Amino acid sequence: MKTILDAATREELIRRIHALTETSPRQWGTMTPYQMAKHCTLWEEMTQGRNSAYKRSFIGRLIGPMVLKAVLKDDKPIKRNSPTVSGFKVGDTGDLSQQKQQWITSIEGYAHFSNPNFVHPFFGKMTKEQVGQLAYKHDDHHLRQFNI
Repeated sequence: MKTILDAATREELIRRIHALTETSPRQWGTMTPYQMAKHCTLWEEMTQGRNSAYKRSFIGRLIGPMVLKAVLKDDKPIKRNSPTVSGFKVGDTGDLSQQKQQWITSIEGYAHFSNPNFVHPFFGKMTKEQVGQLAYKHDDHHLRQFNI
């Protein structure tokens, strides 16, 4: 299974991010390309420990680990219109090229990933390997959202 902890996989994602434009056609959902890029940047910052202001959800405490296991059981992409943590919902606008660069910088940070106490707001405590796989699947999901 692909993992963002692998250099070649990071490069693949970065190439795809460079292809994202303001006019990239959305396949589902309501986010603009800028909002999606910012959403993904916030997500990367959380997993790498630069933003840990997200609290565990009650439903996540109940079923999060089971859902994580199902998401990571194979290479299938994350389903369209999957729910998101409310703190990752982006409603503002901004400069897409600047946001893409921030996202790329965050992805490059996985080359030295070390956040052994990471707790996802829904899935709960995750291993380094799980973070790497889910980070790839999350970014892949949103790039597919814009047909990239």
